[in-house]
Amino acid sequence: MIGDMGKLYPIGIQNFEKLRNGGYVYIDKTALMYRLVTTGSYYFLSRPRRFGKSLLVSTLEAYFQGKKELFDGLAVSELEKEWKRHPVIHLDLNAKKFDCPGDLIRLIDRQLLVLEAEYGKTATDETIDDRFVSLIRNMYDRTGERVVILVDEYDKPLLQAIGNEALQNEYRAILKAFYGVLKSMDGHIRFALLTGVTKFGKVSVFSDLNNLIDISMREEYSGICGISEKELLDNFNEDIRALAENNGQTYKEACTQLKEDYDGYHFSPDCPGIYNPFSLLNTFSSRRYGSYWFETGTPTYLVELLKASDYDLEQMSREETDTETLDSIFTDDNPIPVIYQSGYLTIKKYDREFGLYTLGFPNREVEEGFLKFLMPYYTKSNRVRTGFEIKRFVNDVEQGDIDGFMERLQSFLADCPYEMAKDVELHYHNVLFIVFRLAGLYTQVEYRTSRGRIDMVVQTADYVYVMEFKLDGSAEQALEQIEEKQYALPFDKDTRKVFKIGVNFSSETRNIDRWIVR
Repeated sequence: MIGDMGKLYPIGIQNFEKLRNGGYVYIDKTALMYRLVTTGSYYFLSRPRRFGKSLLVSTLEAYFQGKKELFDGLAVSELEKEWKRHPVIHLDLNAKKFDCPGDLIRLIDRQLLVLEAEYGKTATDETIDDRFVSLIRNMYDRTGERVVILVDEYDKPLLQAIGNEALQNEYRAILKAFYGVLKSMDGHIRFALLTGVTKFGKVSVFSDLNNLIDISMREEYSGICGISEKELLDNFNEDIRALAENNGQTYKEACTQLKEDYDGYHFSPDCPGIYNPFSLLNTFSSRRYGSYWFETGTPTYLVELLKASDYDLEQMSREETDTETLDSIFTDDNPIPVIYQSGYLTIKKYDREFGLYTLGFPNREVEEGFLKFLMPYYTKSNRVRTGFEIKRFVNDVEQGDIDGFMERLQSFLADCPYEMAKDVELHYHNVLFIVFRLAGLYTQVEYRTSRGRIDMVVQTADYVYVMEFKLDGSAEQALEQIEEKQYALPFDKDTRKVFKIGVNFSSETRNIDRWIVR
């Protein structure tokens, strides 16, 4: 896509040769690529969607095909002296739909056929893993060079089968046998990289491939996909100025908003923040801020995992976990590994003494987009109207219309979905978190909670709301707790108007039944 300055932004372009020949912007990652290919043979990389995994795979393909001219002016052109050509098997599993085992087999079959037409096929081979063995052997015999194997989005079939254990097991069996070939044919293989969003295969799919190096959380490779702040300022300085001018901002204000909206991904404890490349490029191309990454699609399987595990959404903003969890496959009672690996949570802090990570939303785009996506699943809110309804809620808060925003909160809680009603308190808890966290993007919300007690302080330019919620108690009891525990004391000398609001939920009506204000 072309920006107003004539610069070509590689939005949706994942082919390195097309990008370089077409004169598109390219952030030079080839020094890291060269480190990969010269220090090991078998790698695995997990990154969120649209983060540059496919472009990395395509860059490696061009490098191993010896296309030296495509790398002129890049770091690797000074590092590589031989430019030896290797045969390459590049498999892309990013098909739109996998409904049955046959879909996966047909996809691999189509890609193997192209290579078999060039390097030959063994007539006695019947399964795709047998054909994979023969293809590697034939490529090695024909060229005299060891083979490079690149697999993009290895986990797409498994992700689409979440919730269908039988189908998942069939996909695992197919992929386990197929990838097992990498170990048996080690002597014929020069290099292999498998990429995906999640780490399903660490236990099952790749269990026989014990020499696979996972670089997903290696600090030295944290910037191999995405854009660092230094890369942003070095490559897009004029783009930031144009963006600022188009949005009535100073250069510094534009930098601040870009950071708030798109930065904040941390793939290792000490790595600097990484910007979402897809969102940055779209922002510079259109000169408008937007939810570009999020609007390309959020999988519903994430919601299914949250609901199946009865997950307390408030934990999402302060989830504590360890390396083993972040590095694991998902389980029905813990959706966090997949949500982290998918890019909706990232590392915020690391406690070295106890080896614990604190997770949170990486940036405003993800937080706002994910909560808006979740809202219709937890309330009767229409997905198209969620933003509008939150705006009306915030307007009521900003204008001091307590009855208005409480009635709107009642509407969010109305018609509690049947599957949520099994734990009414958790359902209230999750709806309040979604609504007030979204409102907190436009106002100041302090949300402190432990199950059974919810304290909330909402601040605007003119008002402070100190709120206490009770379940099957009374609004009077809630208000009395605010007074007894002096929740409003920090605002005693505040020039703004302070409201104390006691609220009671009824498990019978599954909604707010009363509130009082002082």
